[in-house]
Amino acid sequence: MGEAFSGIGRIGQVRIAVSDVDRAVAFYRDVLGMPFLFQFPGMAFFELGDTRLMLVDPESRDFGGQSVIYYEVPDINAAHEWLAARGVQFDDRPHVVHKDDAHEEWMCFFRDPDDNVLALMSKVPLA
Repeated sequence: MGEAFSGIGRIGQVRIAVSDVDRAVAFYRDVLGMPFLFQFPGMAFFELGDTRLMLVDPESRDFGGQSVIYYEVPDINAAHEWLAARGVQFDDRPHVVHKDDAHEEWMCFFRDPDDNVLALMSKVPLA
């Protein structure tokens, strides 16, 4: 991290609320032919070019029923500071949500003026 931030320019992930994750996986993977990545209880992920699609059962996880757009940024701390300085009220601070052998995935959440949930996301390579 440490890059200057000058604005959001890329969608990294879109979350769609579904009532049955297994049924939704069958539709998105088998009917629509989307490239399936992985699945956890209550959620599944697909890779669509540079954008990831997340299907989630809001009843099985504490996500709420809204769909969410996740904006990918190179430096989540710089983006958080830049947006906060412009009056964005965040629900939380940047934090790690996933870690594997190659990187950590960081996120933080905020809302637009109509209370739609939005998020920043950043993949940070492990040293």
